[in-house]
Amino acid sequence: MKLTVFGATGGIGREIVRQALDAGHEVTAVVRDPARFTVTGPRLEVFRSDLSDPEALRPAVAGRHAVLSGLGARGLADAGVATRLTRSVLRAMEAAGTRRLLVVSAAPVGPPPERQSLADKAVVAAVSATLRKIYDDLREMEAELAASGTDWTSVRPPRLTDQPVTGHYRHVVGGTPVKGRTIARADVAHAMLAMADDPATVRQGVGIAY
Repeated sequence: MKLTVFGATGGIGREIVRQALDAGHEVTAVVRDPARFTVTGPRLEVFRSDLSDPEALRPAVAGRHAVLSGLGARGLADAGVATRLTRSVLRAMEAAGTRRLLVVSAAPVGPPPERQSLADKAVVAAVSATLRKIYDDLREMEAELAASGTDWTSVRPPRLTDQPVTGHYRHVVGGTPVKGRTIARADVAHAMLAMADDPATVRQGVGIAY
């Protein structure tokens, strides 16, 4: 497939690029600062953009089978960037006629899992209170997706870790895995690539965890 990856210098975005190249896909990695991007490969194009101008992004998304985004806040000070930057991506895709989009959101944005324990409820409530601005941003981003004409999927992981890819994780279309407390960034990337051509995940939030 021909893929475009936004947020390619981040933990998940970089993994998407690496795994996509290893799988034989053609990849366009959109980055603000190419000096921070160290992945190389014969089927890789690096596209420099600050994502402020949707029209300038059209060449990066035109003719692609799917666009995958790891865009999001690195901390509370960045709250709001997921919605703002994803809005630019959506406008560029709609102008180019590219439909498939997969983004990273977060587990607390989705519905609570069935049979959630009191301990897990307490942990989620505490984390959600601390990161409220980030989760509010992700909810707004998902509202933008729902209002768009794209075939979107919002992937909602819990706490992220830096372990290597395993390929062994659970996912729930439209829901959240029970006792899903962690997942590696590499496995989030693996799941997003697997979902890129999965019609069951189109216009759905997908909870993913170990």
